[in-house]
Amino acid sequence: MAARNGTVVTEFFLSAFTERPEWRLPLFLVFFSFYLLTLLGNAGMIILIRKDRRLHTPMYFFLSHLSLVDICYSSVTVPQVLAVLWEHGAALPYARCAAQFFLFTFFASLDCYLLALMAYDRYVAVCRPLLYVNVMTQKACWGLAAGAYVAGFCSALVRTVTAFSLSFCGDNEINFIFCDLPPLLKLTCGASYPQEVVIIVFAIFVMPACVVVILVSYLFIIVAIMQIRSAGGRAKTFSTCASHLVAVALFFGSLIFMYLRDNTDQSLEEDRVVSVLYTVVTPMLNPVIYSLRNKEVKEAVRKALSTSQTSGRP
Repeated sequence: MAARNGTVVTEFFLSAFTERPEWRLPLFLVFFSFYLLTLLGNAGMIILIRKDRRLHTPMYFFLSHLSLVDICYSSVTVPQVLAVLWEHGAALPYARCAAQFFLFTFFASLDCYLLALMAYDRYVAVCRPLLYVNVMTQKACWGLAAGAYVAGFCSALVRTVTAFSLSFCGDNEINFIFCDLPPLLKLTCGASYPQEVVIIVFAIFVMPACVVVILVSYLFIIVAIMQIRSAGGRAKTFSTCASHLVAVALFFGSLIFMYLRDNTDQSLEEDRVVSVLYTVVTPMLNPVIYSLRNKEVKEAVRKALSTSQTSGRP
């Protein structure tokens, strides 16, 4: 893959935050703290769902997969950010950059699919309650989850192969926190239109398609809620969807802002802020969102704490 000067690209150099050395230590501590909270929060959610029988339902089945994906998703990017801050920039071999892009795309796609599946689960629970047990069986949940993993893998593979078939020019410096599509496109030279079309088409099959599934599901849910006569019943039904809606708004809002706008007008500062939101902040907040807004999770946490205190007494 030739650069503008005829040399072969062997590595990229990540230089995010290097323009302000005085920010290195504070940012390192902030990102490290966020990463620890992400690992502890999502691992705790997985353990809680597995141990508490009341949480052995389709919604929490998908939530446990979402927590697992968030751990992997964050682990692909945040350690790289910490390395950039610690070393005041980091050289990333070409193959490693491609691998990071593939894994990031894979787990981000999985997040999208799982959030869409959770919306479908809420639709069946609210709009088809009598059929819920027959529709959302354990076999069906595993099949839907497996489909999400396969679709995420295929999408990530095609996008990675397409993105890294582009020609990159210049000094190959990425003023970003990891190997993501927008900063990579800024380094391309030559004809890149066919590859960009393929990337955009596959992005449409992931992000907007999942958004459509979520919007349609919640449109039917809202209609069903409005038909409930009592205000208490409407509030109780909507509360089962509130946590998911907050997680969807936070994740998809940042992704749409990042990827579905004109690449030429994007500011690097804006890109980095938004990328921190969907790679660092959102995976950390998801366990908090589902804990604070969910009665079943709160009760499971109280039970786990009381059990640990009882077992700790002499």
